[in-house]
Amino acid sequence: MTTATTALTRPVKSSLDRKVAMQLAATEYGRVLDLLRSLDSDDWTKPTCCGAWDVRAAAAHLLGMVEMAASVREQSRQTKAAAARREQHGGLFIDALTGLQVDERADWTPQQIIDQFATRAPKAAKARKRAPGFIRRRTMPVPQDINGGQEAWTVGYLIDVILTRDPWMHRVDITDATGADLVLTADHDGVIVADLVAEWAARHGQPFELHLTGPAGGDWTRGTNGTKLSLDAVEFCRAISGRASADGLLSTQVPF
Repeated sequence: MTTATTALTRPVKSSLDRKVAMQLAATEYGRVLDLLRSLDSDDWTKPTCCGAWDVRAAAAHLLGMVEMAASVREQSRQTKAAAARREQHGGLFIDALTGLQVDERADWTPQQIIDQFATRAPKAAKARKRAPGFIRRRTMPVPQDINGGQEAWTVGYLIDVILTRDPWMHRVDITDATGADLVLTADHDGVIVADLVAEWAARHGQPFELHLTGPAGGDWTRGTNGTKLSLDAVEFCRAISGRASADGLLSTQVPF
């Protein structure tokens, strides 16, 4: 049984080993690409759990994030455009950014999205791997809204953690929407889930015993006489991402 004792730092930073984080990034991009290539033509119009997004819109967002990660120039362009969009329409910066990514590719065909993702994802993985320490240690300029409050993130947390969690969770969303197979392995998805559990534990700070089933599952404990939880690992992630109704400790959200 694993003991979850990681404390959440401020600003939030990655607790993953850098080499592990970059392997997770490259593998996840590959699994997303495999999934997109496996979809039938009618799958792309199926609704997902992400508001008004269908599968094509979710894939357009994934491509937009890959483009952003692959190029400093594109990152700057998207950031400025999203800030202007937020200034005009209000709301959260992340919603302005993802909305921009979807809208800019509104007329793209599924094949165009797949082909561009195949080209840019390896470049995104390499760019993330090359990001120097002095950049990763910087605090991001825009605070993030989590659990009803705002918090600061390091750039490294975004590069090493969030940019992998985001496609991982959307891969789950797309398989849910289409009925496609969700590929899960202990050496990839299990590592992502374990990192999520550690951060979730640090965010709520309460004793617990957690049993997660499935290929990405495991057992974790913190303290004594804590809340006992048993559920599928993917369902756990849906809950703490805010995608499923949850109460108690599962209502503590972790950013994806």
